[in-house]
Amino acid sequence: MSETRAVDLHTHSNRSDGTLSPAQLVDYAMEKGLAAFALTDHDSVAGLEEAVSRARQLRETLPPEQAQTVPEVIPGIEFSTEYEGRDVHIVGLYIDYHNERFQKYLQDFVTSRINRNRKMCALLQAAGIDISYESLLLEFPGAVITRAHFARFLLNHNYTNSMKEAFDRYIGDHCPCYVPREKVTPEQAVSLILEAGGIPVLAHPILYRMSDERLETLVARLKGAGLMAIEAIYSTYNTAEERQIRRLAVTYGLAVSGGSDFHGGNKPGLDLAVGYGKLFVPYSVLETLKELLT
Repeated sequence: MSETRAVDLHTHSNRSDGTLSPAQLVDYAMEKGLAAFALTDHDSVAGLEEAVSRARQLRETLPPEQAQTVPEVIPGIEFSTEYEGRDVHIVGLYIDYHNERFQKYLQDFVTSRINRNRKMCALLQAAGIDISYESLLLEFPGAVITRAHFARFLLNHNYTNSMKEAFDRYIGDHCPCYVPREKVTPEQAVSLILEAGGIPVLAHPILYRMSDERLETLVARLKGAGLMAIEAIYSTYNTAEERQIRRLAVTYGLAVSGGSDFHGGNKPGLDLAVGYGKLFVPYSVLETLKELLT
């Protein structure tokens, strides 16, 4: 099983900026033949109970031979953090999402995000767009509102011709209606994940477009803070990039993780399990990560 079945350790549902519900994601993961997947919504664990319950329901109601193919749902999260003025994402795998301090931090973060979103709505209104925070909640029920939801709203209501245009004209970094979000440091995210009993993973480091020296400095700092793994298998990596991150993993004694960063329709052409067609994360990657929990 180790090499024949795939896992996907980085996915998103409509509880952040994906388009499938957590339950639909479980069904789709089963359809794709995944042995396991991690639901890692942005700064939110709101979809985890639904995903875990759906997997449990399938195991209890399907015939035994089908029940065996229901994927393991790994409780996860993807923290948005800031390092030297740029976004750095830390994924947490196997988190205890009922942990009290973890839950309190997330609630504080949600409150901060709501205040930021209300400010962005006010700026968009001043730009002549009929939008309110309440209208966003009505259009995307149950979601943690992100800029992707703003972009989708603008597209749905014919203010832009594409989500890209929404970012380019209104809500991208440094655009007229952009409000920066309060962020934690990568070290704080690592600490929170560890406190919740999880495995902290540096997500898609190639995407940060750092020099090799700066990236190595970041990895060394995070290793010192308790980082346990790094995302070396990812949808957009070429062979040289994967090799570079695997070398970093060896140098700093980190386990390797991997995932598609699936968002459903919000990332067209990027599919669960296979990314843009060539991604494969073998089950052995998950086996090695599980050893870190013992």
